[in-house]
Amino acid sequence: MGKLFNKISSIIGRGRLFKILFNLSPMYRRTGGRLIEVSDDLKYVKIKLRLNYKTKNYVGTIYGGHMYSCVDGIYMVQLINILGKNYVVWDKSATIRFRKPGNKTLFAAFKITDELLEQIKQEINQDQEKDFKLSVNLTDKEGSVYAEIEKVIYIASREYYQKKRKDQKQP
Repeated sequence: MGKLFNKISSIIGRGRLFKILFNLSPMYRRTGGRLIEVSDDLKYVKIKLRLNYKTKNYVGTIYGGHMYSCVDGIYMVQLINILGKNYVVWDKSATIRFRKPGNKTLFAAFKITDELLEQIKQEINQDQEKDFKLSVNLTDKEGSVYAEIEKVIYIASREYYQKKRKDQKQP
């Protein structure tokens, strides 16, 4: 899969291929969310969540489960792809604070900065593993916030993580 992904991404662009494959994934399609913009370096991802018959709840607004699930996993998958094979990345926990009922199409923008990547690499080099808090908001196109989400992302050096798992398995 890696060689095929690289071949196709060299033709149409890494971000475009990432967007297509993510949107085709059954696990993501069912959230109601769609990736609408992805940079080729994967440091920027923008999603859209429409209010429609698939995402509407009993009172006619976007179901809270759709609001959370459309943002779930995005930061983790970005970081896995950006950091590469020397790191292990897992979603560890999340909190969501609903600010307003989702009564229209909502958007979220996920940004991974060079400063954050440098911080991650430095701290993992020093501590081997760490939890990082990343936030994203679901907003309308005017920027009004409907939900605030905080993700806790666990990151470790692959070598440390494998040793830790091996040690846990031994009696």
